Amino acid sequence: MRRLTLALLVATYLCLSLIVSLTLWRNGGGWGAGVAALVGGLGLCFAFHGLIERALETGALRSDLDDVREAHKILIGQVEALDVRMGEILETVEDDAHRSEELVDEVHMLEALVEQMRRRLDEQGDEPAFPARLGGNPAQSPALLDTVRQALTDNRVDLYLQPIVALPQRKTRYYESFSRLRDETGRVMMPAEYLSVAEPGGLVTAIDNLLLFRCVQIVRRLAKQDRKIGIFCNVSMASLGDESFFPQFLDLLTDNRDLAGALIFEIGQAAFEARGSIEARNMGKLADLGFRFSLDKVTDLDLDLQDLSRSDVKFLKVGAQLLLDELTEIDGRTVLRSAPDLAAEDYSALARRYGVEMIAEKIETERQVVEALELNLALGQGHLFGEPRAIKEAVLTEAGPPPTFQARPEMRPELPRRTAFG
Repeated sequence: MRRLTLALLVATYLCLSLIVSLTLWRNGGGWGAGVAALVGGLGLCFAFHGLIERALETGALRSDLDDVREAHKILIGQVEALDVRMGEILETVEDDAHRSEELVDEVHMLEALVEQMRRRLDEQGDEPAFPARLGGNPAQSPALLDTVRQALTDNRVDLYLQPIVALPQRKTRYYESFSRLRDETGRVMMPAEYLSVAEPGGLVTAIDNLLLFRCVQIVRRLAKQDRKIGIFCNVSMASLGDESFFPQFLDLLTDNRDLAGALIFEIGQAAFEARGSIEARNMGKLADLGFRFSLDKVTDLDLDLQDLSRSDVKFLKVGAQLLLDELTEIDGRTVLRSAPDLAAEDYSALARRYGVEMIAEKIETERQVVEALELNLALGQGHLFGEPRAIKEAVLTEAGPPPTFQARPEMRPELPRRTAFG
């Protein structure tokens, strides 16, 4: 195409030169003038053509250079973005590796705890571990005790969560965790069934181990989703007073003290009031790490709120029916039988002054919600807001692998793949 254009331009220049030379010849200039005009015209035309062609080539070159510069800018931007992304990926990989190392350490620690418990049980034979302190009955069914031991050995321990909601909005603020054991047929065993032999049989610390570990996993999972929700985790006085278990329990919580604001340890009222000096001291060690406590299974509202405050008890769970049974009228005022000098609706405010938040639990009807609100309670729990729900295996492993307990000391943790809430 370029050659054709060049040929046409040469023909045009030639024609123009011929016209000029013929014009000079006809006007009396002679053949010499005509030939000179023809040669000079052609020279000028080709010189002018060269200037035009160089100008066009220079413009095209500048355009190409601008395109190259623009492409270079785009390439630099992509390289910088890729560099930033690679940095983020490396940070994520390093964080995941660090978390994995921590979880593996926790798994090994829990395995060691359960193995120690198993050796202790083997040494004891059929003698119960804590009969005197826990009121255990040595005549409990050996078959049921074997079922509980086997459930722990085979890791047939499930975690259930029940929401604790803010009133009156009913927005979930916390979860209470529950452990459930399954026998070899898959039947779910309720705590009232297995704790009757687990406590005197010395297995309650192993159950507390698993429950605590899985609560830590759930809290980390929720924190990863930026959900500011705490977990109430039941812990027994047997675990708090066990000299072989508690130091390692404390080590685990020290390594996870960043979760102190999200893990609340729950203790029954009777166990709390009967605690000894060892249990009280160990509760203080947990409080020093920033962990808080909750009192449940409350049967008497005649409480020493100062003692609760000193012991870092920050929550008090009271059954909705107990609250209704406590209401009475004196001199035209509605009061609680346990605090007749105080208006019923002011009791929760008094508790708050000592840093204790009351929770109305076992709420099953809307009427009980109204009663709780009239008593100025800000938190509620019960089947009306949601029943305890089993957590699918997925959510546990996404936050970290649960320990797998084997019969021999040379145990290795199983790391199954799991992914979500259920």
